[in-house]
Amino acid sequence: MESRKKVAFYTLGCKLNFSETSTIARGFTEEGFDRVDFSENADIYVINTCSVTENADKRFKSIVKQAQKINPDAFVAAVGCYAQLKPQELADVDGVDLVLGATEKFKITDYLNDLSKNDLGEVHSCEIEEADFYVGSYSIGDRTRAFLKVQDGCDYKCTYCTIPLARGISRSDTMDNVLKNAREISAQNIKEIVLTGVNIGDYGKGEFGNKKHEHTFLDLVSELDKIAGIERLRISSIEPNLLKNETIELVSKSRAFVPHFHVPLQSGSNDILKKMKRRYMRELYTDRVSKIKEVMPHACIGVDVIVGFPGESDDHFLETYNFLNELDISYLHVFTYSERDNTEAANMEGVVPKNVRSKRSKMLRGLSVKKRRAFYESQIGSTRTVLFEGENKEGYIHGFTENYVKVKTPWNPELVNTLHDVKLTKIDTDGMVRLEFIKELSL
Repeated sequence: MESRKKVAFYTLGCKLNFSETSTIARGFTEEGFDRVDFSENADIYVINTCSVTENADKRFKSIVKQAQKINPDAFVAAVGCYAQLKPQELADVDGVDLVLGATEKFKITDYLNDLSKNDLGEVHSCEIEEADFYVGSYSIGDRTRAFLKVQDGCDYKCTYCTIPLARGISRSDTMDNVLKNAREISAQNIKEIVLTGVNIGDYGKGEFGNKKHEHTFLDLVSELDKIAGIERLRISSIEPNLLKNETIELVSKSRAFVPHFHVPLQSGSNDILKKMKRRYMRELYTDRVSKIKEVMPHACIGVDVIVGFPGESDDHFLETYNFLNELDISYLHVFTYSERDNTEAANMEGVVPKNVRSKRSKMLRGLSVKKRRAFYESQIGSTRTVLFEGENKEGYIHGFTENYVKVKTPWNPELVNTLHDVKLTKIDTDGMVRLEFIKELSL
């Protein structure tokens, strides 16, 4: 009897990629493959690529080498954003057998014949205009939380971004399918669902293949909040111009949605925001933060920011730094601008030297440490609910409160994937928060 083939996956990039990898993996399981860890011997290795940062591009080659080291005869396939943008570049990497673009990746098993190595990487990549249909997906079995994809693609024209070229137009899952997927996740004893997409605030556009909104993001969160069995719902990243007061109010009164928002800013200078073709000015961003803190003073607010964009002078950067320093936010995700092919920004004047970009990035990362510390200090003495994760890290188990404070307590395997009310007691030397259980554990 022939043994079952083994497949392994490696995901680069965002929560959306993780949700799609998980869905692709389930397709392999249905075709009779056994899924193994990427560090194990497999017959096929699938790498889900990212193009957002320069670093993600560079990591691809080392991941292919890692797979080949484990099994030189394994079939290596590349899918995802980088595979759509630069398919031939990936196909030319030594050891790569198959490259699939945006519409082909969910049909990967259709492209697999005998899994023998190819002399040259085979490319199946559509024109991005053809990526106009929606494939729902969610991650399960990988973590204590699930990433639920609700939307894909983007109609915005930010001058630094390749995502519309990699993922196509904005389109949404149907409300019925999102709710069905959420119920499926809930039935598998997963305590937290994170909503993900490229531009989730645009939810409803393209829901039934047309451009108008059948539903809004507010409709979506309202319906999800009613589903029994889901303990926690978390909004991943949402554009400030699409985060409406009504949504903030709903989260503040919600049964399941947690007080944690991640809202991209990109720059604190209106001049730079205009050059980026963002759809808001800093004043609107201030208004969003103020509204969140007004109705949820304990809410955690994360911010994306890009440093070193073309034309960003020292004064522009200081505008950003001072703006963020004064804003009541909790942490930063700092991105150093890198030129991407086929973007408007790549041809702009006023290129910022790499060493200046690096220095500015370091300054904002330092500010992020300060902001996170201040937010954690503001939470000491409060009672929160923690969802514990599944890894033993140097004798401790970690978890997150509903408002995204990272906590630690001595390892106890019975805590994994359980929710507990705790009192936050002190910040440890590693920056994590120690806790006391409100009730004696009866696991």
